[in-house]
Amino acid sequence: MPMEASRHIPSFIAECWWRPFRKVGRATVLHVDLTPHAVREAEAWAWLDEEERARWQRYQYDGPRRRFALCRAALRAVLCSQLDCRNEQLAFGASDHGKPYAVVQGVAAPVSFNVSHSGAHGLIGVARAGRLGVDVEERRTPRDLDGLINSVLGPDEQAELALARGGRKLHLFFTFWTIKEALIKALGLGLSLDMSQFEIPSAMRQGKATSIFQFPQMPTVRWRLEDLGNEHFAAAIAHELAPDSN
Repeated sequence: MPMEASRHIPSFIAECWWRPFRKVGRATVLHVDLTPHAVREAEAWAWLDEEERARWQRYQYDGPRRRFALCRAALRAVLCSQLDCRNEQLAFGASDHGKPYAVVQGVAAPVSFNVSHSGAHGLIGVARAGRLGVDVEERRTPRDLDGLINSVLGPDEQAELALARGGRKLHLFFTFWTIKEALIKALGLGLSLDMSQFEIPSAMRQGKATSIFQFPQMPTVRWRLEDLGNEHFAAAIAHELAPDSN
């Protein structure tokens, strides 16, 4: 196993289900395997605290329970490695808009993170500084694709999709959607920001994998965007750049 991967894997984990996926600037993205696996699920459950176990119990179906436990336990392990703390010392708070942050022994920790999952795939983004957001979506045709296009994409993005045909249209939609979702999650304002009111950079709409973005209403804050999609899923990360970054 590469040294970079082993940093994030405690030695007592028998069945590890997360691996480094991509390095994006100063952020690291890890992939979480969410396929059913009894041993991993038991180990994941043991990582959860009392509040998380109560939340796990409220899920009515096995799939959501499994995805929550495996993602949350992987996040705990990664943050404990990053922050050099024990699992029992780690807790989570939430901003006014619900975005979680890490707390170690009652003090907010100097780390940014975000989690997303879809189907059998989860992603965890983590960085020492700068807000970040990740999003992953399996490319399954939604019930109302045209309705989603009209509600989450801007005019130029819709025009790009209007030129696409067949599977290309679905592929592009999820690429655009995950980039925009990553930005929304990085900003941390929840549903208060309308996704259709901003558009991703034209270079990324034309297929470029990375770009710099600024919200029109926040021109002094810059975000590094990267398309993380592959043959299995669409995915993206948005990470706030330091003011002095080139």
